[in-house]
Order: sequence, then C-alpha cells, then structure tokens
Amino acid sequence: MTSHENIVKEALNALYHHPDDAVRSQADQWLQNFQRTLDAWQVSDNLLHDASSNVETLIFCSQTLRSKVQRDFEELPSEAFRPLRDSLNNLLKKFHKGPPKVRTQISLAVAALAVQVSAEDWGDGGIMNWLRDEMNSHPDIVPSFLELLRVLPEEVFNYKIAARPDRRRKFEDELVSTMDVALGILSACLNIPELKEQALEAFASWLRLRHRIPASVLATHSLVLTALASLTSDVLSEAAVNVISELIHYTSARNSDGFSVQMPLIQIIVPQVMNLKPQLRDSSKDEEDVKAIARLFADMGDSYVELIATGSDESMMIVHALLEVASHPEYDIASMTFNFWHNLQICLIERESYASLGNESLIEAERNRRVQVFRSSYETLVSLVSCRVQYPQDYSELSKEDQKDFKQTRYAVADVLIDAALVLGGETTLKILYMKLVEALSGPQNGDMMDWRPSEAQLYCIRAISDLVPVTESEVMPQIMSLLPKLPRQSLLLQTVCLTVGAYSKWLDAAPTGLSFLPSVIDVLVAGMSMSEDSAAAAALAFRHICYDCGKKLCGSIDGLFQIYQMAMSSEGSFKVAAQDSLHLVEALSIVITELPPGQAKKALEALCIPVVAPLQEVINQGPLVLGQKPAREITVHIDRLANIFRYVNNPEAVADAIHRLWPLFKAIFDIRAWDTRTMESLCRACKHAVRTSKRFMGVTIGAMLEEIQGLYKEHHQPCFLYLSGEVIKIFGSDPSCADYLKVLIESLFSNTAILLTKIQDFTLRPDIADDCFLLASRCIRYCPHLLFPSPAFPLLVECSMIGITVQHREASNSILSFLSDIFDLGKSSQGQPFISIRDSVIVPRGASLTRILIAAATGALPSSRLETVAYALLALSRAYGVRALEWAKEGVSLIPATAATDMEKSRFLQALSDAASGVDIKGLTNPIEELSEVCRRNRTVQEIVQEALRPLELNMVYVS
Repeated sequence: MTSHENIVKEALNALYHHPDDAVRSQADQWLQNFQRTLDAWQVSDNLLHDASSNVETLIFCSQTLRSKVQRDFEELPSEAFRPLRDSLNNLLKKFHKGPPKVRTQISLAVAALAVQVSAEDWGDGGIMNWLRDEMNSHPDIVPSFLELLRVLPEEVFNYKIAARPDRRRKFEDELVSTMDVALGILSACLNIPELKEQALEAFASWLRLRHRIPASVLATHSLVLTALASLTSDVLSEAAVNVISELIHYTSARNSDGFSVQMPLIQIIVPQVMNLKPQLRDSSKDEEDVKAIARLFADMGDSYVELIATGSDESMMIVHALLEVASHPEYDIASMTFNFWHNLQICLIERESYASLGNESLIEAERNRRVQVFRSSYETLVSLVSCRVQYPQDYSELSKEDQKDFKQTRYAVADVLIDAALVLGGETTLKILYMKLVEALSGPQNGDMMDWRPSEAQLYCIRAISDLVPVTESEVMPQIMSLLPKLPRQSLLLQTVCLTVGAYSKWLDAAPTGLSFLPSVIDVLVAGMSMSEDSAAAAALAFRHICYDCGKKLCGSIDGLFQIYQMAMSSEGSFKVAAQDSLHLVEALSIVITELPPGQAKKALEALCIPVVAPLQEVINQGPLVLGQKPAREITVHIDRLANIFRYVNNPEAVADAIHRLWPLFKAIFDIRAWDTRTMESLCRACKHAVRTSKRFMGVTIGAMLEEIQGLYKEHHQPCFLYLSGEVIKIFGSDPSCADYLKVLIESLFSNTAILLTKIQDFTLRPDIADDCFLLASRCIRYCPHLLFPSPAFPLLVECSMIGITVQHREASNSILSFLSDIFDLGKSSQGQPFISIRDSVIVPRGASLTRILIAAATGALPSSRLETVAYALLALSRAYGVRALEWAKEGVSLIPATAATDMEKSRFLQALSDAASGVDIKGLTNPIEELSEVCRRNRTVQEIVQEALRPLELNMVYVS
C-alpha cells in the first residue's frame, strides 16, 4: 500500500473518530484538498479494490471517484478511458450486494462517464447495449446494473457533470434512441420477483425523460400493467406509485399534442386510481400509503384539470375523490389538493379556456354552465378548509418553527378561499363563512368563558376574501360590523378583528350605513392599540386603511384622530404601538390632511409635525455633545415619522413650507452626525420624500441641501448622499436654472468616489458606495446627459467601472453593468445622441480591454446568476460599435485556450455578437453566450485556465499574437 493510501486511511480515521475538533477539521481540509489532486484517481481506485478497506474508506473513495469523473474527467489522457470504464465495471460487480451507498456512487460515476464519452468512443454499441450484454453475461449481479439503469436518465440533467452543452444534448439523444433496449431489460427483470420494485423505479426514471413513447404502446406495456396491478396489492408498492405518478404527468395535455392522443393510456390509469378511493378513509391503512394514494389523486387533478373543467360525469368522480382528500384530518394530505382547486378556478373563470367557442354569448353560456356544475364542490371546499385555520389550544407553547408553519397553513387556506370566492362570488362565500361564524359564536360555552378560537378562525377567513366581496353587499356585512365591537377582547381575536376592519375599509366608505359604524370600529382599533404589541400592529395597519378609504368622511373628526395620534406618538398612556407600526398612524393622518381644504391642511400639517419635531428639538437644544452621543434609533424613530409625513401629505406647498422651516434642525443633525450611517440614511430618506412631494416648490432649501451633502461627502462618504442626489437629479436634472450647481455637485461626488475605488478590493470593501455611485451615474445619463458627458468625471467613471465589473456583490456589479449598458445604448434616445462622439472618445481607446473584461465576467469571473446582465452589456456594446466591437471580441476570445473552448464554441459566441451588431433583436441572442459561459465553467480547472488567460483585473493587458 502506498504512503498516500495510508495517509487517506489515517485522515478518515481522524475525521470520524478523533476526539479533538481541531484535528478533525484539519483532516477534513486535507481530504478535500486531496480530492482535487491527480493522485486521487489512482489512490481511490486502489482503495476501492483493496479488501482491507473499511466502510468509511469505501464511501469516501467512491464519492471521490464519482466527483472526479463528473468534474475532472478531462485531466486524464484519452487512453485512460477504457481502463477506467473496466475498473468501474469491476467495482459495480464487487459491490453488487452493497454497501448500497458505495454501489450508488459507482453507478453515478459510470453514468457521468457515459454523459461525457460518445457512444462511438464507449464501444460495444454505446452504454445501453454494453449494459445489456453485461447483464446477460452476469445475471447474478443484475441489481448493480439496475441501479445504473435507474440513474442514467437522471444524469442528463445533472449540471455537476462537466460535459459541454453539445455533448449533453447528444447523450440525451443516445438514451432516447436506445429507450426500447432499456424497457426490454426492465421488462425482463419483472419475471424475477425480488427485482420487480427496482425495475419499476428505473422505469419511472426513464419516463421522466418525457420522450414520447406513444400512449397506445404504453397502454399495453408489461411495465405499465405491472405497476397498475401492484396498486391493488396489500402492501402498496412505492415504485408502482412513482410509475403511475410519472405516467399521469406524461399524459397531461401540457406535455403533448392534447389529450386525444393520450386517451388509450388515460383510460386505463383513471379507473385503477379511482378504485383506491375507499382506502383514503381506511383507518387500518398506513399513513404513508394514504399519502401516496392522495398524491395520485392530486396528480390526476393537476394533470387533467382541463378535462375535468368540462364537468362531465367522469370528471366529477375525480372531483369528489379530491374533496375526500381535502377532508382528510392530516393537513399535509388535504393540502395536496390546493393546487388543483386553484388551477380549476383558472380554467372555469379565465376567458382563454373558452377561446375555441369564439362567440361571446356562447362563451358566457358555457362558463355559466361549468360554474354551476362545480358550485356545490366549491361550497363544500369552503366549509372543509375554513376550520383548518383555527388556532391550536396550545398555540402559545408551540416552538417558533411550529408557529411559523401554522401561519403558512393559514396563508395557504386563505389562497384556497380566494379561489373558491372567484368561482362562487364573494357574496355567496361570505354567507357560508358568516353562517359558520354565527355557529361558532353560539357554540358550547366553557362556564362564563367562550372559546374564542372557532370565531377567530371564521373571521380570519372572512378577512381573506375581502377583496372579492362587493362594496354594495348589504345583507351580511352590516351584521358583521355590528358584531365586531361586541366580541371578547382576547389578544389574538382582537388582532384579527382589527385586521378585518382594515380589510373592509372600502366597504365602510361605500356602504350607506358605513359612516354609522366608524365610531364603534375606531373604538375597537383604539382597544387594539392598548392590548398587546401584536394587536397594536394590526390596529395601526387597519387605521391606515380606514384613513385611506374613508378619508373624506373622517375630515370632520380630525380632532379625535389627532388625539389617537398624539397618544401613540408619546410614550405616555396605555398604547403599545411599536416604533415601526407608528409609521402607519403617521401615514393615516397624512392621508386625511391631504383631504382638507388648503388653509386647514397647512395648519394640520404643522400640528402633525409637533409631536415628532419636539423630541428632536429637545435633543438639539442640549448641544452638539448630547446630539452626537445619542443612540441612532432615538433619533431615527422621529426622522422616519417626518419622512412619512413628507411622503403622504400630498400638498406640495405645505410640505415645502415645512421642510423650509425644519431645515435648521435637519442641518444640525447632518453637521453633528454625518459619521453615523443609520441616522444619515434616515435623514436622506426624509429629504428624498420632501423633494419628491414638493418638487419645484422647494425653492432655496434644495440648494442648501445639496451644498450640505456635497461638503459632507468629501469627508464621510455616506452612500445615501449619492442616493439622495439621484432623487434630486431625477426631478431637477433637466431644469436649466439648476444646471450650474448640479454640474458642480456631480463632478464633486464622482471625483470623490473615484478616489475611493481604485482597485477591486476597494469595491469589495465598499460595495454600497459602488452601487449608489453607478445608480447615480445611470440617472445622470437618463435625466441630464448634458451635464455628465462633457464633464471630466465621465472618463473617471468609465475607468472606475472597468475596475469594478467583477465585484462579487450582486447589487454593485449589476449597477456597474447597467451603467455600461446605458452608455452603449446612448444612441437609442434623442437626448443622448448629441453626446455619442464624446462617449466614443472615452470608450473606443478602452474598447478592447472593456470587451475582454466583460468576456471574463461571462466565462467565470462573475457567478452564472449574473450572466443575463453581462450578456446584455456585451450585446449592447456590439450593437453600438459594430465591426470594431467584433474585432475587440475576437481579440478577447482568442485568449481562451483551445482546451477550454473549441473554435466552434467561440465562433458561435462571436456570431451572436455579429448578429447584434447587424441589428438582430438582442433578446434571442443569449444562448451562444450562455453556452460559452457553461463550457468555460464546466469545472474548476477550466475556469481557472480561462480567468488566467483573460485576466479581468488587468485594465491594460499587452496582447502577444
């Protein structure tokens, strides 16, 4: 045994058995590094053939060999393929009885080899024929080969395998062309009882390839008939269920040319699955079996929904079975049907389902007929699901995770109720739920204590459908609104009561009796604000909805609303409204103020600001030292409220007047706390909303604001100063009277940012600055190109963007790439056209480097999730610079070594850029870029070679031809 083999064994022993964490971690690191070496091939192979290797060694070495074949097969010389294939084959035979984990890894390694080696190079007529011959020659080890047969089709879609896209497609074609060989082998295995389950699992795997074996062939195929027969056996076969499930998906209209061609198969599947319906209620059945049966019904519902929507007698049998599943006490089983009810609702309601009828009156008649057929099913569904949302008795003792799961259940049920209301109509659904609410309220009393949970559950459901209840509803809603103030004041119930009030705010505004309910429902909200933090949050949100929708009705009650607002803003009193939730109240009052006559609005706005400004003024009056030492949240809580006032009081003059009055206070905070990012972000947000609302009414305040941030940015480099400047540019960028100071502003901000970002590490350290800087630059291109392009800041920005393209931070990298795309697309806008010559004088000298860096970003310097943005930049560059861009791209691509990408792959990439240059729509050209990207990332070694060749961090590479 070589020293390497011994070290691997020792390292594994340390990893699994050493008591010291540090030693285990060191062993783990060594083993990971070992897996990347060339030696790993031979050492793993030797240890797998070594009879003295223990299970830990076998598992590690089989995983290593599998990952080497998947990722690093290209490391081996071509003559190594045959010995590797034979060795893996011998290992399959050696481990045919297990350990199962090792056998699976070896099977995956053989499959990965087949993905990467063409049928001609494999020999013996390709892998399927080779496999058939091996199984015939070695009948004793068929289980090993069956596992390989199962994983083969799955590996078509395994992108961990470093195969080129072309080869992956060919492998799929090879499998499809030998499908009959595969099914022949599997059919033969059915005759051996102990292999039946494994053969069916492999068949399910081949069905997932979705290559059309005609339904008429499958309908009489022994594998299908065996799977269907297995459904009736006492012990439900998991493999048979998987096969039937795949067949149901296989026959759905979305995967073929409509249902007619699939009918021979559908007609034998549906009756067999329907026969299982009695087992849904069989209490002697194992829960996993019931789950499997429910899954088949749910699969039928999802796959045949268009057929079911016709409302035929056969389809109603499936619907009744799905209602049976929906009534199952286990939520995990019942919820399997939720997707079906949603899709059926779409089929019944949406016009496209009836397009073939053509005529409007026919469409209407058919839609009404179908809705009528399914009416009682959806009414039953409403009753079945509405009790699923009831709080469990021990809710407060549940773990955080379980409470979160319960909330997810409630959201899912709310979605089902909305689907039902879309079919039945909001009024009908509301009536069903109201009857259940009345029932809950008259339910068994526990002494003097009523159980609040059933009525809370029905109220939650009533709230869920609020958007579908017409504002003209006059039968049930008045009764509900009368009821709400009388319900017990239990915290969770009160929370739902408040949210229900908020959900029906539009009804309160429109209903003739709406005004009479407002005082009592506002009293309920005040009670909610005093009960608990959660009920206060619900009440504040509902208060906001009420003020939004009933604002005009509330103008006369402004004094009472102010009283509620002042109690919530001051920390005295019984209110439990958290800082974040208090913003809803600020917004609510701001909306009502907008409805007041102008003179009154100005006074009301002053009154609205008083409780917010007073605590800030108090801190400032105590001097700079106190202001500088306060925790940020004690200041931002008030500034955030001012931001909401500026945002929602839609009265530009009044807001401009307020910001003008408050500017000295803002300036004091800017001057003393410019170092504090959190306070600056809050303050800039308030300024942004003031600018957005006041626009041209800002007057001199805007100049003072810009002067302030320009001066402070030089020292403190707060990204939010760039963000606020972007807002100002958006509103004032095209205003000639602002041109002078905006020009000075952007030159100052950009030159001060460029100094900070001189190497990629700076971008990694301050991605927020890079992000906001290039967002601002893109805004300038859009709103004031006349200030940006002639400015000395423009070449600085381009140079800076080239350094930062490959920053790993998503937002920063996207902002940089979007900025470059905006430059390349300059000619698309009439505003930008006058500056094309200035743009070209900056881009053309840097074109070759810029293109090379973008190619590097596409081929591995940036994560593949960024590829769409990089591809757009490359195509926009080609569109803007035509032949020149192609020359730059050829230069860049020629640096990629032939071992990484073939000439064909490179030329397809260049062809896409050439098409973009000649005006072909960019949208259809990304495939060749994606393929080159995939090829260059297929494994770590290739990616490193490509990046080493393209060197994206060098701005000015010297090309050696």
